[in-house]
Formats: sequence, C-alpha cells, structure tokens
Amino acid sequence: MDVLLPILLVIATFFAMEWVAWASHKYIMHGFGWGWHRDHHEPHDNVLEKNDLYAIVGAVMSISMFALGSDMVMGSNAWWPATWIGIGILLYGIVYTLVHDGLVHQRYFRWVPKRGYAKRLVQAHKLHHATIGKEGGVSFGFVIARDPAKLKAELRRQRETGVAIVRESAGA
Repeated sequence: MDVLLPILLVIATFFAMEWVAWASHKYIMHGFGWGWHRDHHEPHDNVLEKNDLYAIVGAVMSISMFALGSDMVMGSNAWWPATWIGIGILLYGIVYTLVHDGLVHQRYFRWVPKRGYAKRLVQAHKLHHATIGKEGGVSFGFVIARDPAKLKAELRRQRETGVAIVRESAGA
C-alpha cells in the first residue's frame, strides 16, 4: 500500500500534464507566447527553435517539484507528494519529446507510422500545423489525438468562417 499512492500520483500527474500542455499550447503558445512558438510553425534549417525554451519551462516545473519534496532543500517543510508529481512531469516530458519532437517532427529518428495510434498522432499534429499564424487551429494536445476526419471538418469550418487561414494542402 505504501507504493500505491506514489504510483497513482505519478500516473495522475502524467495525465494531468496532457491537459496542462493542451491549455498552455492553445492559450499561451498561440497567445502571448507566440514569439517563442512562431518558429515552430515556420520552415527553418536550425537545429534548435525558440520554441524549445518551453521544454525548459517544463523542466523547471519538474525540478521545482523535486525541490519541494526534498528534505535537503526544504528541510522539515518538505512536501512528500511533490517528488512523485515531479516524476510524473518528467515522464510526460520524456514521452512528449519522443512523440512530438521524435515521431511527429522527426528531429531524432525517421519513422513514418503506417497505421494505429502513432499514425493518428502524426496526422493530428500535421493538421495542427495546417493553419498559417496563431489564430484558430486544432489538436493542441501532444499525446491524445482526436480523429483526423473530425479535425479536418473543424479546420474547414474555421476557414469558412474566417477564424483561421488554412493551407490548401491540409485537405480541409
């Protein structure tokens, strides 16, 4: 039983981070934080992007939780759940890096999935990149991907109502 609660905290944090990532992506990265995120939506030959600074923000969140849970840093004020929350954030960051940067944008390896959930993730994120600029858009999550047909329909609606400028190659 002593190990069950920490495991549940790690799992709950991991899944909560998808919501944090979705909200941050939609309202910060495509809002006032567009200055850091813009180059991620534009073609370039750089190894790094300003957008990579958001990974540092995630790392600071995780490290902060480790510090809050550490007796060495906090002394008797250490909050034991923080360490497990920090691990959940860290695991989400690793999965995000492998899925988003690795699989979707092929920054670390080359593999194009032909079927299954990995293909759906790639399709959903490519549809996210179908808009020009920060307005509108679909699929702001990173690990959970909606049905590409529904995303295309939403992009079509956004183009027709003038909410977003959608690239013609997106098939919306």
